[in-house]
Amino acid sequence: MGCDDNYAQTGQEEFTAEQERVKEFVKRYHAAAHAMQSGVAMKINYDPSDTSPKHLRVGVNSAMVDNSALAWLLIRKGIISEEEYFEALASQMEQEKEMYEHEINEHFGRTDDSITLK
Repeated sequence: MGCDDNYAQTGQEEFTAEQERVKEFVKRYHAAAHAMQSGVAMKINYDPSDTSPKHLRVGVNSAMVDNSALAWLLIRKGIISEEEYFEALASQMEQEKEMYEHEINEHFGRTDDSITLK
């Protein structure tokens, strides 16, 4: 095996390891997104004011376009990696989930944060 073969193998292993880390961030993101969705559904039961169909659709479409354009640009320019993007995405979705948990606990008078979203 030549020097170039070892380099290619090492590069492939690093790429595979990064892909595995990205997969874990995506899993975290999906779990937090599902929990946040549960929080939105619960909030609709007692405060539907910010959940009208038009309000939601415009907000969702705008956020999706803004986010994808910025992520694409930053990754393309090499400012951030795909791995860093998915790590940040998962972390931010987890914060969103925690915000809904706090609001729901507060609404039901829970001071022990016993209501959690999954």
